[in-house]
Amino acid sequence: MSLKQQLSNLGRGATFAALMSASLISGQAMAEEKIRWQVPLAFPSHLVGLTTPIKYLSDNLKAISGGDIQLRYYEPGELVPPFEIMDAVSEGKYPAGYTWVGYDQGTIPALPLYSGAPFNMEPPAYLAWYYEGDGKALLEEIYDERNIHPMLCSIIGPEGAGWFAKPISELKDIEGLRIRFAGIGGKVLEELGASVTMIPGGELYQSLERKTIDATEFSQPAIDKMLGLDQIIKNYVMPGWHQTLTTSHLLVNKDAWNKLKPESRALIEMGCESAVLKGFAQSEWAQPTALREYQKEGVTAQTLPEPVLRELEKVTNKVLDDMAAKDAMFKRVLTSQREFMKHHAIWHSKGYLPRDFYQYD
Repeated sequence: MSLKQQLSNLGRGATFAALMSASLISGQAMAEEKIRWQVPLAFPSHLVGLTTPIKYLSDNLKAISGGDIQLRYYEPGELVPPFEIMDAVSEGKYPAGYTWVGYDQGTIPALPLYSGAPFNMEPPAYLAWYYEGDGKALLEEIYDERNIHPMLCSIIGPEGAGWFAKPISELKDIEGLRIRFAGIGGKVLEELGASVTMIPGGELYQSLERKTIDATEFSQPAIDKMLGLDQIIKNYVMPGWHQTLTTSHLLVNKDAWNKLKPESRALIEMGCESAVLKGFAQSEWAQPTALREYQKEGVTAQTLPEPVLRELEKVTNKVLDDMAAKDAMFKRVLTSQREFMKHHAIWHSKGYLPRDFYQYD
């Protein structure tokens, strides 16, 4: 073997040894960081697409880290009430929480624009705006003063517009109703004369059964079925004009986040991105089955007439503009979303087949 060949082989061997050494050092560094987080949930962990991503995230982080990263999640109320998760994470009582951020709209008005807003984007466009546009950076800015690092960790499609004892044929049918309605959609219904209240998902069945409310919305068909709402009311109103999508976020105390090694932070970030995809797939798979089961059980899935939807959109835009006038961050987020929707519209309208090409019997 020539000297040149020997030197070449020696160089390759040294390079391989260096890479192996770096890999071992990296593995040892990861192994030295043990993450054991208690994570309170805002919703029960079995709700498909809404909270099932936290199990997917927890299982995969544990597997990929060799057990070094473990997120132990707790059902609503076991550690902290659902409406108090943000404050608990902000104050460092728990390192992280998994929640629907719209619950905190009373403290941070812009959050419902992230959790699901009326007549807003559908999931594909929202993900483009969030990851490639202004969305992620603005949300991190919002939570920065709360000492929280937020991560999108679930997205599902539109909800049902709610369970109403009688069909909705005009906006006057909403006036005077006692309704559980979340987010900005609740403010729209207040404009139309409804009495709106906020009740956690786990209490909805009893509230309808005891007639303390006349109507409610919660989530998508499959999730509403898990809660048994169809056992009490047989008129299901669609589409979910008030939430064209629903998200859940993993909120992490920023002190806890900043203490993590870059490798651990990257794994958790990628884990949430993966959970978004998995949860969306689970959700889209479950909804048609739930709707067909409703049909068999005598539940009427009413589609709101287009004139009603157009009127709801007008009221929604007024509510959004009023909220934007009162809060600078709300205005920044809303403006960013509206500008992207206007830009995206050419693709949304021309790139996809009209919905009636996707028919059912």
